[in-house]
Amino acid sequence: MKTQINNKTNTMKKNVILVLMALLMMPLTSMAQDIFAKYSDNADVTYVNIKPKMFQMLAKMEVDTDDPETQEYMNMVNSITSLKTIITEKGAISSDITAWVNSKSRALEELMEVKDDGTVIKFYIKEGKDEDHVEELLIFVNGLSNQMKDSDVKINGKDRKFETIIVSLTGDIDLNQISKLTKKMNIPGGEHLEDKKH
Repeated sequence: MKTQINNKTNTMKKNVILVLMALLMMPLTSMAQDIFAKYSDNADVTYVNIKPKMFQMLAKMEVDTDDPETQEYMNMVNSITSLKTIITEKGAISSDITAWVNSKSRALEELMEVKDDGTVIKFYIKEGKDEDHVEELLIFVNGLSNQMKDSDVKINGKDRKFETIIVSLTGDIDLNQISKLTKKMNIPGGEHLEDKKH
């Protein structure tokens, strides 16, 4: 009888410990999953979050259907459900973003990596309905200040130096059109995808 009670007690203790560990891990997990929410109100970042409603409005715009390039661009835009971007020059935030990307990349496929004069650009994807479509495109650029030594960019009248950029595009994105899409939207590193084959 004592053995059964001891076994039950030990099992309960283990369950309690597991629950406590899960509760302790929850804030870390949620933080790791949403770096954009974490820095959305931070004065040391430039934050952009284009909501699905905006893409729905763009989809209703009248375009010149006789221009194949314009139509192709609109088709690409229509396939996007969200776009989030963080840009920062702060080292601590850059390190946090880098750690987040390293953690998130385990669930993604690395499409491409470019290293150029101290700047690192990485492209990650989450596959979609078939091998030609992706649910998410994650672009990570670090060390961008090495490419912008003599040129600050003005944002809201302030000179800003860029060090790290993270871009997340979600939707039903045609992988074959990604290079055109990133170039059209002036997303850094998009030109490197021009000749990339999946």
